[in-house]
Amino acid sequence: MRALGRALREHTDDIVRIWTSEMGITRDSAHGALQMAFRAYEENADLARTFAFEERHQPQWGGKVGLLVREPVGVVGAIIPWNAAPVMIAYKIAPALIAGCTVILKASPEAPASAYFVRRADRRTDWAAEGRSERHHRRPFCVGIVGARSRGRNKISFTGSSAAGRTIGAICGDRIARCTLELGGKSAAIVLDDYDVDAVADAIAEAAPTLTGQVCCSITRVIVGRERHDALVDALADRFKKIKVGDPFAAGTGMGPLAMRRQRDRVEHYIAVGKNEGATVATGGGRPHGFNRGFFIEPTIFGNVDNRSIIGREEIFGPVVSVIPCASESDAVEMANDTNFGLNASVFTNDADRAYKIARELRSGTVGQNGVRADATIAFGGFKQSGIGREGGTEGLLSFLETKTIILEGEPRHLRQ
Repeated sequence: MRALGRALREHTDDIVRIWTSEMGITRDSAHGALQMAFRAYEENADLARTFAFEERHQPQWGGKVGLLVREPVGVVGAIIPWNAAPVMIAYKIAPALIAGCTVILKASPEAPASAYFVRRADRRTDWAAEGRSERHHRRPFCVGIVGARSRGRNKISFTGSSAAGRTIGAICGDRIARCTLELGGKSAAIVLDDYDVDAVADAIAEAAPTLTGQVCCSITRVIVGRERHDALVDALADRFKKIKVGDPFAAGTGMGPLAMRRQRDRVEHYIAVGKNEGATVATGGGRPHGFNRGFFIEPTIFGNVDNRSIIGREEIFGPVVSVIPCASESDAVEMANDTNFGLNASVFTNDADRAYKIARELRSGTVGQNGVRADATIAFGGFKQSGIGREGGTEGLLSFLETKTIILEGEPRHLRQ
């Protein structure tokens, strides 16, 4: 595992160039995000040494030695999306292989290159060669559906849209196959009355351009007291206007293009819907001037958004943030939870106790204080239609293991040594 990580690290520049070419992430962001992937290989190698794959217990209902053992779930079908392929591959194959599973990896047809780099790096390790094979498909998501239906797949680990996740979950449920689903989000930030609106705007504007907003855990709803709504909208608009949109390979570019034409069409559709619903465009809402080619869109702020509106409820998957006025702290929590999703959330307050209290009330897989947070070294995943299961850390390893209880009349040899 460490050798695989090292071999991939040697291809950093190549992976950055391909990732930027495939989906428009800025070169600087790609360099930074790749460190997450490299750390995933190291962290799982560490887990292989420290994780309790076997625990001893004292049986209470007969027998003398009780063992709780964790064994590989079997053959894993890993299906990854196009937006962050190098990172998603690492967080699926590293724990699966450490658990002892065989992995069949399906890359997105829009972003296949990262899987090729993993294959090339794998060939340079000293793992046994048996069982290695590769097949290349140009077909789209149907390949993943066929894999999910196969009884030869003991588990499916999928990252993608909630719509596709429902299909895969239903197929796995039909044959009681294991699955981990990391799906969409409509994540909310709650801004309390003790926190400076300029500091909120700085934090949101720093995170929003990442992958051109094509990130499942992006904070796309900002809920703030009605009396401070206009000030926050103005502050966010001021920051978003300063984001430099352009060539993702160029130094100083803050945000590149969307990944593909259909993605730009989707974002533009939702911007038009937001305008028709009566929300106010504080900045953005169109294509930046001077770009005759490429799928560019302006970073966009909507103000006076109704939490029940389409742009307040549906995942846009682009650099579009909705600011929603609320009447009170309890109203803000209720609004944040009034969604089909539950992947990420933020609470902006100087009081850690208030942040903790609200964090426990939010139905979200991650809650961060005073920033857009997510940490897969602990665990990452969502509530409700944001998915099933967790990736990263010990929780991520557990999802590739089955638990077995063994009760014996005496100690096996390996315990006596």
